[in-house]
Amino acid sequence: MFTDFQKYLQQEIQSIKDAGLYKNERVITTPQSAEIRTSNGDEVLNFCANNYLGLANNPVLIAAAKKAMDERGYGMSSVRFICGTQDSHKALEKTISEFFGTEDTILYAACFDANGGVFEPLLGEQDAIISDALNHASIIDGVRLCKAQRFRYANADMADLEAQLQAAQKCRFRIIATDGVFSMDGNVAPVDKIYELAQKYNAMVMVDESHSAGVVGKTGRGTTEFYNLQGKVEILTGTLGKAFGGAVGGFTTGRKEIIEMLRQRSRPYLFSNSIPPMVAAAGKAAFELLSHSNDLQDKLHSNTEYFVSKMKAAGFDIKPTQSAICAVMLYDAKLSQDFAAELQKEGIYVTGFYYPVVPKGQARIRVQVSAAHEISQLDKCVDAFTKVGKKLGVLK
Repeated sequence: MFTDFQKYLQQEIQSIKDAGLYKNERVITTPQSAEIRTSNGDEVLNFCANNYLGLANNPVLIAAAKKAMDERGYGMSSVRFICGTQDSHKALEKTISEFFGTEDTILYAACFDANGGVFEPLLGEQDAIISDALNHASIIDGVRLCKAQRFRYANADMADLEAQLQAAQKCRFRIIATDGVFSMDGNVAPVDKIYELAQKYNAMVMVDESHSAGVVGKTGRGTTEFYNLQGKVEILTGTLGKAFGGAVGGFTTGRKEIIEMLRQRSRPYLFSNSIPPMVAAAGKAAFELLSHSNDLQDKLHSNTEYFVSKMKAAGFDIKPTQSAICAVMLYDAKLSQDFAAELQKEGIYVTGFYYPVVPKGQARIRVQVSAAHEISQLDKCVDAFTKVGKKLGVLK
């Protein structure tokens, strides 16, 4: 049996390669940082990490993780409700709730699990989920796992959202689901307008803050801070794997009854191992660090504004952004791959994105700015983009 299946897989893999969609892992041999070393020995500036606040190699987080390993051990070897809950897990959940101004929080192994496990325990066949067309794959999978009726609206299109809400009025309960920041474009979802429509049509709101928490809002508390809606949005999901240190772990935070029901019925929570003690301790340290000082958020916002303005001045087509994601539009798939390869020769580490990750004809290079970057590094990146842009005919 496997011989036939093996041939099928080999053909499928080859077709992926032929289409230029095959993914290769690029190996680095240093801690995650603004400057890294690749396995071939190249020293490069990293502009493609989710390390928005530069905490992936922060000494405060490392010290907290080491202390937790000494005092609480390496792992839990259990799901939460059997014997996998330490005081460090409860402390992190409390800290996250305080950070976002919510009532309660539940931890997951990843935000993919948080999104995958949020809808099914709460909604049934008589309910509705109204989802943004550009939502993350984890939200899409979570919707598929739920028996609720599905409605979809065009990205950030409030007229379309209102039409879908009207179509869902016969349903018992309604939840509008959206990314806080859409990771390929960098645009912030209009959560203020979404919330207004939710109030008008008696719906709840769920926001995935993975790319917005730590980044958006003056103190990095995400879209609810950005739009002055803290404590009003019913469900927020997020990750410890991006701005808050870049390890593993996700969370859902919001109304206490929702969190309580997730503890009872959310399958990724019930049937997945607890996050390690060191991750819980380092995660708590990250939130405390950001609660005591706004220096990292201020630097990130300043860096992003500086970089975007310099790239626009150089003549690049930049998607409007209110986050740390800067989409440099190249439109052609092959050009995006060639451009990224040339940039690496110049010491700039980025990735080209093209169909099916983004729509056909919308290929781009996604630049992710970090508080770890210095102005000289931002200048080097802009200079490299300009040099390659002229070489490949993007700039005149």
